[in-house]
Amino acid sequence: MERRRVLSLAVLAGFGLTAGACSSPSAPKPAPSGSAGRLRIPPLAEPEIEAGGVKRYALTLQTGGSTGTWGINGAYLGPTVRATRGDRVRMHVTNRLPEATTLHWHGMHLPARMDGGPHQMIEPGATWTPEWTVDQPATTAWFHPHLHEKTAMHVYRGLAGLFLVDDPHGPHLPAEYGVDDIPLIIQDRTFDDDGELSTGRVDGGTYGLLGDTVLVNGARQPAFAVRTGLVRFRLLNASNARVYRVGFTDGRRFDVIGTDGGHLAHPVPVDRVKISPGERAEIVVRFTPGETAIMDSRGEDSKSANDIEEEDFTLLRLEAAAELKRSPALPAHLDGAATAAPPAGTRVRRFVLTGSEINDKDMDLTRIDEVVPAGALEIWEIDNTTFAHNFHIHEVAFRILDINGTPPPAWQAGPKDTVFIPKKAKVRLAVQFGRYADPASPYMYHCHILRHEDKGMMGQFVIVEPGTEASVPRTLPAGHHHT
Repeated sequence: MERRRVLSLAVLAGFGLTAGACSSPSAPKPAPSGSAGRLRIPPLAEPEIEAGGVKRYALTLQTGGSTGTWGINGAYLGPTVRATRGDRVRMHVTNRLPEATTLHWHGMHLPARMDGGPHQMIEPGATWTPEWTVDQPATTAWFHPHLHEKTAMHVYRGLAGLFLVDDPHGPHLPAEYGVDDIPLIIQDRTFDDDGELSTGRVDGGTYGLLGDTVLVNGARQPAFAVRTGLVRFRLLNASNARVYRVGFTDGRRFDVIGTDGGHLAHPVPVDRVKISPGERAEIVVRFTPGETAIMDSRGEDSKSANDIEEEDFTLLRLEAAAELKRSPALPAHLDGAATAAPPAGTRVRRFVLTGSEINDKDMDLTRIDEVVPAGALEIWEIDNTTFAHNFHIHEVAFRILDINGTPPPAWQAGPKDTVFIPKKAKVRLAVQFGRYADPASPYMYHCHILRHEDKGMMGQFVIVEPGTEASVPRTLPAGHHHT
């Protein structure tokens, strides 16, 4: 085991050596082979400004060499895309992989034709150029492949990156990327004795592969040099199945300021945040000069809440400088809104989750499961009848109304797009749909435990002009794709 870990660290030390792959002016240089070293900060993707002020981002999906990894603009993971509300963006996505894939903008509100789901396949050698106007609150979104029946393998190999949305009218928060605004992409992986990424169990078992090595930004147990009194960490669970409960070994409390879809109404102090695959949480942590703190993940005290195998992992070592730059005080009020009860008469849709089906149906790319009027507010009731799942809805922001009849903890009261659903649990969501009407282009809803998604635990919905729902065809032609 130790030999395998040393070999895996040697592999990981090479991530980021490709130009533009995983370094930035604010990030330490990659560690030498065999050492986890400093936390690597994914570089910011630098857009070209085209006619009309459109920001064009170039993203190339490519193999990572002999280690078996894939990356975006590099050997593993990808750059961070950062845009401002109101920007017009054009994503220039080129596929240099040996097989077709997609790139889905998880957490972005955009037309279904631009969503990057299984209908927007990118063949080897092809380029896909979705374009839209960023029109949503400040948030931490991300991007990853979303092809039918192969998502787990493509994400596991390393195709993922963050998409940050800024709002110039939002609250004053730590925002200097790589200094006091730090992305943390958390993943579990397994390496074989030759140091190569092990993929043998990705498509097997109840949940797929649960790795024995947890990486943060592509490295195991890296260290970060803290230079400011407050640091904002953007947590992303980019694992295929593993659930994390993130906190600190000294039990310190910190503030949650945002969830998947944006900010909370006010900071919420906690000592742990639980995030399942696809979920994000923004936290702000206070540091004192000269201290060292260890960020870790702890398994549940009881498996009654979660039957996914859980373990304790060290994630990140935080080393505060002897003198810290003073940070502005964290605002007492943020720009998020409190969850409001849906009005009487709100439409309710019900979904039953089994081992790999939703409402007794496996995914069918030609079937439209739900038709929703643009701008609708609905209640979605999710009844999980088996082992642990989670549930992600494309395009929308929702609020958790209750889990087994109990309101969620205060830190989960913000806008979300993914929710963990324990075994045998029922969840009710207040779902706010967007206004991009297109009866021929579906969005997805699915379990974001990627083994379950690939086995068929996914459905499709279209958003249409209000009043036209009854006339919308419920089938799509075979081979239906928009690229």
